Amino acid sequence: MNNQVLAPQASGPHGEVAWPVRCGLVPPLAEGFISRPESAPGLAQAMAPGAVVALTPARSSSGPGPDWFGSCGKTQLAAYLAESLWKARELELLVWITATSRAAILAGYASAAVAAMGVDAAGDAESLATRFVGWLAETDRSWMVVLDGLVSPWDLDGLWPTGPTGRTLITAAAAAGFEPGRVRVLGLPGFSRREALSYVMDRLTEDRGQRSGAIDLVDHLGGEPLALVQASSVIGNSTLSCREYQDVFVRKLDQVARAGQPSTAAISWILSVEHSDRLSETGPVQPMLILASWLDCNRIPGTVFTSPSARAYLSGGQVSAEQAWTAVVTLERSGLLTIDPAPTPPTVMITSAISVAVRSATPPDLVNQAVNVAARALVEAWPQEEQPEARGARGVVPPRASTEQPEARGAQGVVVPRGSTERQSWLSEAFRSCAISLTQLAGDRLWTGGSHRLAFRLGESLENVQLTALTASHWSQVAAASDRFLGPGHPESLAASDHLAGAFLAAGRAAEALPWFQRVLADRSSQLGPEHPATIAFEMSFGKALIAVGRPRDAATVLDRAFRAYEKVRGTDDLDTLDALDTLADACLAAGESTDAIRLYRRVLAERERVQGPDDQQTLDSCQKLGDIYLRSKKFKDALANYKRVIEGRERTLGPVHPATIEARDRLASAYHSAGKMATALRLYEESCADSERILGADHPDTLARRIQLAHALYAVGRIGDATTMLRETVDWCERMLPPGDPRAKSARESLISIAGTTA
Repeated sequence: MNNQVLAPQASGPHGEVAWPVRCGLVPPLAEGFISRPESAPGLAQAMAPGAVVALTPARSSSGPGPDWFGSCGKTQLAAYLAESLWKARELELLVWITATSRAAILAGYASAAVAAMGVDAAGDAESLATRFVGWLAETDRSWMVVLDGLVSPWDLDGLWPTGPTGRTLITAAAAAGFEPGRVRVLGLPGFSRREALSYVMDRLTEDRGQRSGAIDLVDHLGGEPLALVQASSVIGNSTLSCREYQDVFVRKLDQVARAGQPSTAAISWILSVEHSDRLSETGPVQPMLILASWLDCNRIPGTVFTSPSARAYLSGGQVSAEQAWTAVVTLERSGLLTIDPAPTPPTVMITSAISVAVRSATPPDLVNQAVNVAARALVEAWPQEEQPEARGARGVVPPRASTEQPEARGAQGVVVPRGSTERQSWLSEAFRSCAISLTQLAGDRLWTGGSHRLAFRLGESLENVQLTALTASHWSQVAAASDRFLGPGHPESLAASDHLAGAFLAAGRAAEALPWFQRVLADRSSQLGPEHPATIAFEMSFGKALIAVGRPRDAATVLDRAFRAYEKVRGTDDLDTLDALDTLADACLAAGESTDAIRLYRRVLAERERVQGPDDQQTLDSCQKLGDIYLRSKKFKDALANYKRVIEGRERTLGPVHPATIEARDRLASAYHSAGKMATALRLYEESCADSERILGADHPDTLARRIQLAHALYAVGRIGDATTMLRETVDWCERMLPPGDPRAKSARESLISIAGTTA
């Protein structure tokens, strides 16, 4: 089976996609895998086009302990089915998402949108995810989306992948929460007797004498997949036969069973732990198992286990990275976890039942140590190239834990290159999922143990992938915890406030951002002075927030102060100074002070031409802003001149069909429309709309907005039927492709009502 790393494939020119497309990391099939024809009959038939199927355990363990029956092979069957359909060429798009959180689902959808739709990765992940779900419902290409390890159906609210040409396969620990009319739930039992025997025999091929007693052992284990995996692993890596393992199993069962009859996997995992100690040549390996139990079960980057903190946890720091990885391999040989050596770095998977069992068996006085080791190991191993410069509370980048990693070795002894630049999106998502798992399980322990840097690192990663709503929620929790455990005046508390203010602003919640901006700005002013670059930069952000909440006059006061401070400290030619002047002009425009705004925009444009050159994109942006205010002031001749200049500059530097060039042509059409030159306006609107559909896609929000503009132009020249038809199509697109409450959808509906009312 193909267990390659599936990165989003590069699009061709202008968003063209090279089909077929795979996105995500499909787990490899385990040694001895069988397709379960008796215990999972009809699965392939159930996965017909248009189907939404959830694979869940047929039964679950009772009580609060590990759900041993939950490890029934769901992911393996999902991987087998996905790869089978792919190899049979029944799929043009295969998307695999480890769906352990809503953040993971959104990030996975966003990556898939880039890969399958050829769209620009810029923009927030929520919008890209919504577009991708809408595209799945409309496309005529055959597709399959696998949502592996879905924790809660609520995480798919508004994100259900459906469509007549697609298949959706979900694996989940329970059937609760799935709507019967939407999802067909298939309960997966254990192996049949024939399947179990076939599995054990396939695993024990090197020494056929070990198969002695296999039938009795299979009957004793009752077809529990996890118990069979662990038993065959122990037998295959020892001198035991099946009969001898069963004798050991029965003795252990007698020791453990006190109240009720435990699952066979509840016994076999203990034997696997004991066997791992016997296999190890470098001392106990259980610390690595404890470390894994606090992280995401589905994908743990191998470099976490070779980090300095993990090595110190294993044996006081006296082991090399290679020895640390050998300990992980030993756990795999005992059936306690699985290693996928294909990606770089290799990844580790552990069943949720074993994770729960390990955490439950960890002595309370060692839990805090395990949690903080796991947190530090994640921060140390997190890829450096994925880390942005964090904003410190004093404008200084806070020191990070060292991210230099020793060479880790894969399960086959393959060296993982240090500092590899070929990181795929799955790796960042794996780190985020591990961090989310740990923060949810550990609670306050990260803060009381001094390992809260992980919370900051997770927030920065959420910012990187532009999960705006989730980022704001995360930083809100971090800011509250920082105040509670560190104190409101602590530098990291102020750093959290800084991040929260930016997150609220990015999420369109500027009013909630203001108090946090004021808090950090007051601290920076008092500690660093009003002319420190960090203070001025944050004052700029505060001014933008004031514009966003409709307080442009207050914003102008703040931004004027920031501009003068930059001008004094850095001079008139500095780009930050020009940015401050540009933003001040924005505030004047928002306040209705057109004369001042025009004066400031002219000054900005002249300075940018001198400092940055006439074809620099910021220069052209300033020219476009000046055209906007001329148009707003009904100075059509000046507006047209500026827009034409922008188009010429962008065509020279970006090309005639770049999105920014299309945007400039669209504004020129609006200027002609406002000036009453409808023939030229209509021609430009049609060109802009056609280019937008071709380059960005018919479902892109900008394309939908341009269709509305074109419809108004058609109405203005008397083509009322064409305008009505276009608006009806656009309203339908908006309702299917845009999130509820999107202003473009509202504009399309209102325009349709207005025109339909006129023609009634």
